Amino acid sequence: MIKVIVAGAAGRMGARLVSLLKESAALTLVGAVESKGHLTVGEDAGEVAGCGHIGIVIRDDLSAAMERGEVVIDFSTPEATLEHLRIVVQHRRPMVIGTTGFSAPELAELKALVKPIPCVLSPNMSVGVNIIFKVIAEMAKSFGEEYDIEVIEAHHRLKKDAPSGTALKMGEILARAMNRDLDQVGVYARKGLIGERRRGEIGIQAIRAGDIVGDHTVLFGGMGERVEVTHRVQSRDTFARGALRAARWVVKQPPGLYDMMDVLGLR
Repeated sequence: MIKVIVAGAAGRMGARLVSLLKESAALTLVGAVESKGHLTVGEDAGEVAGCGHIGIVIRDDLSAAMERGEVVIDFSTPEATLEHLRIVVQHRRPMVIGTTGFSAPELAELKALVKPIPCVLSPNMSVGVNIIFKVIAEMAKSFGEEYDIEVIEAHHRLKKDAPSGTALKMGEILARAMNRDLDQVGVYARKGLIGERRRGEIGIQAIRAGDIVGDHTVLFGGMGERVEVTHRVQSRDTFARGALRAARWVVKQPPGLYDMMDVLGLR
């Protein structure tokens, strides 16, 4: 059994990880961590997750749990993830990071910190989305310059970052496939008399409403036809199962920064 520590254990994703780990035959939960002052610190992680008593208390100190764990899975906030990563690197443990919303400096710091350990970093752990990552690059190349590209994402009202990490990843993949720089061609809002659409733009638009778990559509629009590739998630278990798959994979890897494309053998 691979011994897992979940950081962000009381969050929406953390709770699903705790529940699925209770059922897993290959992995077991040995530590659950939340931020200092969090209301759930001191409570049983299973009861917080809604899967019953499991005997693992949520703590606010990752360092204290590191000796018991073989891999850390983190779905928290950028600031907390970087703090956790520093601790994980000190203990030379593998890590799986599903946190989104990193700024450019935070992402640069993460990439510098992670070098001594194997780490899977992915904005979306879904198998389906990662297959789409691979497919849309080829589609963009085949459609060419005559087709406009738009990415539309929808999430629940509580999501803090926009656009989603998945939508940004899609934008990066599409821009790279078309030999473009997303920082130069990305368009994130349109309002007023904006004029004609510039050739080469990649639009990335965000919707926030209700309890939408996660929808992503890549639209290729040409003259006379439109092609859309859509992925919809009905349950967070899709992401959680992907993260557990990544945890099983990463414990066997040499130091380096990986993503779900590596985990799924899609390179």
